[in-house]
Amino acid sequence: MSNIITANELKTKGVAAIDKATDAGDEVIISVRGKSRFVVLPIEKYNYLRECELEAAIRETRDDLTKGNVIKESVEQHINRITRG
Repeated sequence: MSNIITANELKTKGVAAIDKATDAGDEVIISVRGKSRFVVLPIEKYNYLRECELEAAIRETRDDLTKGNVIKESVEQHINRITRG
C-alpha cells in the first residue's frame, strides 16, 4: 500500500516528509484537499519504470516491423504526411 502525504504536511515538513515516507522504496501519494494529485518515487524505482517503458516500446516497434506495419518514405514525404491537416 502506498504512503499518503497531505499537501499541508509537505508544506510544513518539506522533503523530510517524503524521505521518511519513501524509506522502504515505495511511492508516496501527495493529496490535495483529500484527493490524490501527485506521486513521488525514489529515483531508482523511476529509472526502473522508465527502462520497462522503453523495453515495451522496443518490443512494439519490433512487432510492427515483423508485421510490416511500417512506412518507408523520405524526410520530405514524412514531414508532408504528418503536417497534413
